[in-house]
Parts: sequence; C-alpha cells; structure tokens
Amino acid sequence: MNFPRFVVLGLGIASLWNVPVTAHADDFTLTIRDHRFDPTSITIPADTKIRVIVKNDDETAEEFESPALNREKVVAGGGRIVLFIGPLPVGRYEFFGDFHSDTARGFVVVP
Repeated sequence: MNFPRFVVLGLGIASLWNVPVTAHADDFTLTIRDHRFDPTSITIPADTKIRVIVKNDDETAEEFESPALNREKVVAGGGRIVLFIGPLPVGRYEFFGDFHSDTARGFVVVP
C-alpha cells in the first residue's frame, strides 16, 4: 500500500516522541556549601563515562577545577553545571574550587 510521504514522515517523527526517558545510572552530584564540596569524595567505576552535577548552594561563584580530570568550569552562586568525565583508569583524581582552594577540595576515586 502506498502512503503519502507526509504520512510516513509524520509516523516516523511521532515514534520518536515515544522513546522512554530514563535517569542516568552513572550520575553523581556534588554540592558546594560553605565553600566546601559535599561529598568530598566520589567513587566511580573504572572505564566508565559518568555525568557529574555540581550544585552551588553558596551565594558566590566557585570554580570546579581539576588538571587531573582536564576540567575547569565556573559554577554561579545558586547555579549548577554538568560535567562529563571518564572513562578513567584506576586512580585518585583531585578536584578543587579555584576561588576557595583552601577549603573546597575533593577527589574522584576509581578503585
């Protein structure tokens, strides 16, 4: 049976809307509060790409920085950012808040 092209195209587009949306199993959240990261350490699986959500509960900006992870991004006061890291081999990777590096420190641990 021949269908007009716009019907076939419409059905194809409609099928895209039925794709289920699932939460990411590999999401990790860091919260900046009182110029400190909470938690100060996250453990992630080796050889896996993960998504890190950094929420800043402070009123002032902070910068998530990690030469070891090759990441550097400012988080506005009251804002949030999303970073993707990995896949990483076994190791311990430091990160810190560049604006408060004396208190905002942490690690990504890959066992």
